[in-house]
Amino acid sequence: MRNFINKNIFSALAILGCSFFTAAQSPSSKEALGNIALTSYVPEQIENLPAGAESLLISKLNEITSANGIAASGIDSRFIITANINVLTKDMLATAPPMTALTLNINLYIGDGLDGKKYSSHTVTVKGVGTNENTAYMEAIKEINANDESIQSFVSNGKTKIITYYNTRCAQIIKEAHALQAQLKYDEAIYKLTAIPEECTECYHKAVASIAPIFNKMIDRDCKLKLAQANNLWAANQDVSTANQAGEILNSIDPQASCYNEVKTLSAKISKRVLDLEQREWDYKIETDINLKRDLIKAYQEVGVAYGNGQAKSVVYNVQGWW
Repeated sequence: MRNFINKNIFSALAILGCSFFTAAQSPSSKEALGNIALTSYVPEQIENLPAGAESLLISKLNEITSANGIAASGIDSRFIITANINVLTKDMLATAPPMTALTLNINLYIGDGLDGKKYSSHTVTVKGVGTNENTAYMEAIKEINANDESIQSFVSNGKTKIITYYNTRCAQIIKEAHALQAQLKYDEAIYKLTAIPEECTECYHKAVASIAPIFNKMIDRDCKLKLAQANNLWAANQDVSTANQAGEILNSIDPQASCYNEVKTLSAKISKRVLDLEQREWDYKIETDINLKRDLIKAYQEVGVAYGNGQAKSVVYNVQGWW
């Protein structure tokens, strides 16, 4: 029996849906749930930054967020952590083999990448020596200490500004989510509401309360669409192959949807037909009595993450004037 209750909250999400930035790895729901999230971003404006050093810088930005209690976001979050690099000194050392020594000012920034507002900044001076400029850059970047007190203060200042953003715009965000719901854009509405961090206590609880009816409408609509699809398939041809196709569809329907009794009825009809044809139990027969217990907050977050990950990576962040 293959009734995957939590598989893809909705497989309907699968039918949804030149980057100027480099983002972090996609977060799990657990990492993103109720947390402030920052997208690590390295702009093209950093001149002469070697490719290997760029990748290392992204990793270091991710390390800073993680070490300071903030989730790294693979979704195009409006809030970013970014950096700019200034070369203070560059020396060729007369060693065997010759070595390159660099002193860098690495300027760190946290802010709203869409509105172009810088929230927090901090400069770290680091040194690196390598057999060439690329390795010297990388050795210098490795010297950034994510647990340094000054970096912790930099992140804390940025986090405070992000919380202020949500607290002052709470009513507007919820209003925008309701407008999306009216357009049947349920997953986008949930995505917008689940972005509100738990630290914004009052707004967070308002958002969770707003998500519940949107989520219910979403699973109800998904159920009706999939039930109709399965019914049409079964009405056209009642062989085992069609039964299995319909079973795949029925098993992707959320058991808490309002039309789930109809799902069980159709499943029972198909199961009986398969038994008549092949004298065996149908592989896709669903449970007729489901005592479903799950973490609804996590379910909401999974819908938001699925929506965010499904969007085209086309955000161009505005960091003009940050350095």
